[in-house]
Amino acid sequence: MKQKELFSIKKLVLISMLGALSFVVMLLEFPLPFIAPAVYELDFSEVPALIGSFALGPMAGVLIELVKILIKLLFKPTSTAYVGELANFLIGCAIIVPAGIVYRFRRTKKGAILGMGCGIVFMVAAGCAINAFVLLPWYANLFGGMEAIVRLGTEINKGVTDLFTFVLLTVAPFNLIKGIVVSVITFLLYKRVGGIIKQV
Repeated sequence: MKQKELFSIKKLVLISMLGALSFVVMLLEFPLPFIAPAVYELDFSEVPALIGSFALGPMAGVLIELVKILIKLLFKPTSTAYVGELANFLIGCAIIVPAGIVYRFRRTKKGAILGMGCGIVFMVAAGCAINAFVLLPWYANLFGGMEAIVRLGTEINKGVTDLFTFVLLTVAPFNLIKGIVVSVITFLLYKRVGGIIKQV
């Protein structure tokens, strides 16, 4: 019982540390002006959560994402009535959970690649759905209607003419690029970092 309790405490400490690291990494964000409007900024905060998901299980990955968001709200109050933070959490979990589940049953290099591939697909799908039905309509109410948001997309891609094409031509590629970059970084780091985590 004491060993299990100690392991649980260690796991919680690791989750907290990875969550804090995820928050720090989230601060290092930059736009992809050739893909999406400047309001969409790329960060790599899912990397610590994805590593945690592989090393400690998918639920740990979810908790790392949650810790990241809670720390963010502690130091930087929401400017989106928590909608942006919720979207960030859900889209992050969309890549972390499938990847962690697949890797849990196939703990090989191929299993990790397959898991991250599934995670990228889920991340793109979740990003499109959340933006189309929650985030963009909410922003439209704040910033002059959907036409104003669509114009931001049209300035980058002339094919953007409405909400559907905005999501298809800006949101989907943005999340696809983010998912691929996060997965590549995780793949390169996991063997070294994951081994350290398991030894703690």
